[in-house]
Amino acid sequence: MKQKLGLVLEGGAMRGLFTSAILDVFLDEGITVDGMIGISAGATFGCNFLTKQRGRALRYCLKYVKDPRFCSVPSLLLTGDMFGAEFCYHTIPEQLDPIDNETFLANGVPFYIACTDVHTGRAVYHQCRDMLDREELEWVRACASMPLASRIVKAGNYEMLDGGIADSIPLKYFEYKGYQRNIVILTQPKGYVKQPNSTMPLARTVYRKYPALLRAMERRHIMYNKQVAHVCEAEENGTAFVIRPPEKLPVSHVTHDPEKLRAVYAIGRETGLSVLPALRAFLAGQSE
Repeated sequence: MKQKLGLVLEGGAMRGLFTSAILDVFLDEGITVDGMIGISAGATFGCNFLTKQRGRALRYCLKYVKDPRFCSVPSLLLTGDMFGAEFCYHTIPEQLDPIDNETFLANGVPFYIACTDVHTGRAVYHQCRDMLDREELEWVRACASMPLASRIVKAGNYEMLDGGIADSIPLKYFEYKGYQRNIVILTQPKGYVKQPNSTMPLARTVYRKYPALLRAMERRHIMYNKQVAHVCEAEENGTAFVIRPPEKLPVSHVTHDPEKLRAVYAIGRETGLSVLPALRAFLAGQSE
């Protein structure tokens, strides 16, 4: 009996171009999955895999990375969002570089994201069913809204921020959903250990009304490192195929240098091509 194959995508802001390059290799090679979950940039860039828009993430990042509406301190000061909410989550996908919603709908692969409820500090999971529905795009925005660099986002009955605060690598959630085998794409190299959040003094002032959120932020490094350990365990027992950068990627969360963005994408493409034989062997064992 064939086992359900999941795709789990870590976030990482501009490190997500590493992931997008690997997914473009998947498109070239005809690799498909039964379900996908993305966190933060894993969702915003990863959705292009389900719309089959090869190269779209790199294209619009290169075109708009120096546009202050895309990502800038002036945008943060004027709107409360470093990554412009209206420009990034509506103007680009609806007008400037339209997302192929028809292909997404026809694809039919379930696409999940996770956000962090600021009142409980817990992850809220959501299945995105329409990539041009304004409410759905607000869920995606919430999923990628980094604390201190974004406003709290209202979607559904929730007020939320970046899903990575509560669930950075949602492999356990996808296992719970019945995906027995998973491809996991990380944006940090093997051996990376997350350290305590150095911005907590500022966060305690900004989010003083949200104690549960603060507790989640304070414990995030502990949660993350435990999740990495679980990913490694799943990799060792053969239920997960893990793809990582060979070394620390040469970008920050808000890199504005086009050459560095191209470099991250190139590293992702090279990595994706290099793992193809092992990945095909993993996929061949899916029906065993």
